[in-house]
This record gives sequence, structure tokens and C-alpha cells, in this order.
Amino acid sequence: MTVTTALKERITEDMKAAMRAKDAGRLSAIRLLQAAIKQKEVDERVVADDAAVLAIIEKLIKQRKDSIEQFAKAGRTDLVDKEKAELELLTGYLPQQMSEAELAAAVDAVIAESGAAGPQGMGKVMAILKPRLAGRADMGKVSALVKQRLM
Repeated sequence: MTVTTALKERITEDMKAAMRAKDAGRLSAIRLLQAAIKQKEVDERVVADDAAVLAIIEKLIKQRKDSIEQFAKAGRTDLVDKEKAELELLTGYLPQQMSEAELAAAVDAVIAESGAAGPQGMGKVMAILKPRLAGRADMGKVSALVKQRLM
């Protein structure tokens, strides 16, 4: 019994297209993503749904950004270019990102909905926002915005 999600199917189709086009760099990045998804499925004995796949993609994007920063400091432009290409590919799988105004409105709505007041309410607000904004906003930005609103 295999349950496939739209995002996993899209990734598989992109891998096949990269194979046909003999695009080694793209193929390598997609295989890396598929390996991360498979690893999560095996480790947790679950079938990754779109939300889980988005979480994996976000984690890989964060790793790429950190790597780019480290390689740039070390002067390794060859590795920076490789990581940037992977970052671009991974970012393509994320849904449309929210605008600043949409993000602010979502944060304000959840703060009002949860009744949070002061810094101690931050965890409560973030717990509600994280699943709602998965893949659509940088959670670091969201956290900073929530902190600013609750101060």
C-alpha cells in the first residue's frame, strides 16, 4: 500500500525529467531531497504527507543557507555556487510565500484568537502559527514579529 502526495509525485516527476535531460546537478539535489524524505519515513515508520515533506524541505533550505554562509567565509565559491543551485531548486517546491502584510495580519489574528499577552504567550502563539504557515513564511521572521507584537 503506497500513499503518494502531490508534492512527492511532483518531486519524482522532476527527478525523471532531470534524468532525461541529463542534468546532473539538478538530479543530485532532487535525490538528496528524496533521500531525506525516505529517511524520515523509515525512521518514524510513517508515510510523509505534504506537510511533512514541506517541513523536510524547509530544514534542507536552512541547511543550505547555513552552508552558503560558511563556504563564503572560507572563500569556497565553487561550493557556494553548488549550494545556491540546490537552494534555488528546493525553494521551488515551497508554496507561494506570504507578503509582509499577510504575515502581520495572520500573527495579529492568532494573538487575538489565543488571547496571548506579554512574552509568556509567545509559545502558545507560535504553536498555533507554525502549522498554519508551514512553507509559506520564514518561521524566524514570524517569531521575530510575534515577539515584537507581544512586547
